[in-house]
Amino acid sequence: MSNNTDSIQRSIVINGTRERVWRALTDAEEFGAWFGVDLSGQVFAPGQRTRGLFTHPGCEGLMFDIVIQHIQPQDAMSFHWHPYAVDTAVDYSGEIPTLVSFNLQDAPGNAVLLTVVESGFDKVPAHRRRTAFEMNTEGWDIQLQNLGNHVTK
Repeated sequence: MSNNTDSIQRSIVINGTRERVWRALTDAEEFGAWFGVDLSGQVFAPGQRTRGLFTHPGCEGLMFDIVIQHIQPQDAMSFHWHPYAVDTAVDYSGEIPTLVSFNLQDAPGNAVLLTVVESGFDKVPAHRRRTAFEMNTEGWDIQLQNLGNHVTK
């Protein structure tokens, strides 16, 4: 494993159709269901900001705030956000956000290989870079499991 501190990469094989995994990723309300955020009535569209309150236990009151970067149907989706932006007294808007990219590939047995890459940590302010990187490394492991469970239930 490389000693890359700028990006996190995680993958999971999900037993589901590409269309089903894609819908779970790109339908904002369905994304919110497995990610643990209330995105009721919202849609994901390139260039558009999507915000909602986290519903995940321990994260209540924190704001999920992304800007969709790119959507390539059934292949890739990406968004920008401020990683581990958990201090409600801090204005993160002056920071350079990281880029989260999801890529889908066919996998054996009518499954889908989903890879998420979050890059740009080297531009996160030094005083919070390591914590953001570590928390999101753990977070993506959990969120990919959540997605897999959501798609296969």
